[in-house]
Parts: sequence; C-alpha cells; structure tokens
Amino acid sequence: MFVQVWKKYLPVITILLKKSANSPQVLQMSAFDFTKAAGGRKLNYNFDILLVNGRLNPEEKQSTIAKDLAIFLQEDQGVKALLKKQHIRFGLNSKFELTITNNTPPETEQPDEEPTNV
Repeated sequence: MFVQVWKKYLPVITILLKKSANSPQVLQMSAFDFTKAAGGRKLNYNFDILLVNGRLNPEEKQSTIAKDLAIFLQEDQGVKALLKKQHIRFGLNSKFELTITNNTPPETEQPDEEPTNV
C-alpha cells in the first residue's frame, strides 16, 4: 500500500542511511503522499522499528506502513548492503518526520595476543 511512497523517498533515505553512522538523520516527508497512498482513510502513521542486519524482529507486531518500509528496503540491493551488519532504527512521527538512527553497537576490539617465550 505504501510502497510508492517509500519508492519516491528511497534516494534520500539511502543518503541519510550513510550519514546516520555519525548522527541521527531526519527526513521531512509529505503528509499528502501518505494520505493518498492510504486512499484517504484516516490511519495512524506513527511507527518505530529496529532493523537488525536489515530484518525486522518477527515477534514484534508492526503496522502496515512499517512493514512496507522494511520489505521495500530489503528488496533494494544497494540499501540491503548498507543495512547488513547494522542496527538501524526508523521512526515516523505525527509530523511525518522520518528519523533514521544507527544503533549498531561498537565492535569490541580483540586484544592482541602477547608473544610467548619458548
């Protein structure tokens, strides 16, 4: 239902995904695009999802708009590569601001092994 909306914003979302490594990113989206995609039905467009390695947690119940975003991002090979080994949170608020936050935990450094004297 919302695939056309996500398709329209995909180039900007891709750029913001790259920038999210440094700080959370916000994209102002058009309310008209969402109401048009919903066929004029009044819906709750707010959501907050976490994609771990590009996937939604199947145990969490998600809205159609959030599922459509996750599926659409997984189908694009460029975005799929960006999401791999990342924990990315997407949130849409009532002002139609899409927030993209990189929550990937820092890699723990493996201590160098000390040479042993034989």
